[in-house]
Amino acid sequence: MNRVFVVGVGMTNFTKPQKEVKPPYFTDLVEQAVTRALDDCGIDKELIEYAAVGNIYGTGYGQRALYPLGIYDIPIINCHNACATGSNALYLARQQVAFGA
Repeated sequence: MNRVFVVGVGMTNFTKPQKEVKPPYFTDLVEQAVTRALDDCGIDKELIEYAAVGNIYGTGYGQRALYPLGIYDIPIINCHNACATGSNALYLARQQVAFGA
């Protein structure tokens, strides 16, 4: 198995939703995170070959969030697993890279 490294990170604010303040829509959060991660590692989105998207919203939200960013024609795996969603998405992405997929 190949060694795998995270070379770019994009974080968004994590806040408690309030009734009087509308929380950002999930596609806004994805756009911020993806843009920041690509800027951090210095690659273009055209070099992305696979995406594992963790979300709590439901089926197909990875595609709904990435297509408007021009990220399509690649496998996009949606991961939904309660509190473990983020770590499971990272694990799936790591496995794909490690095994050369």
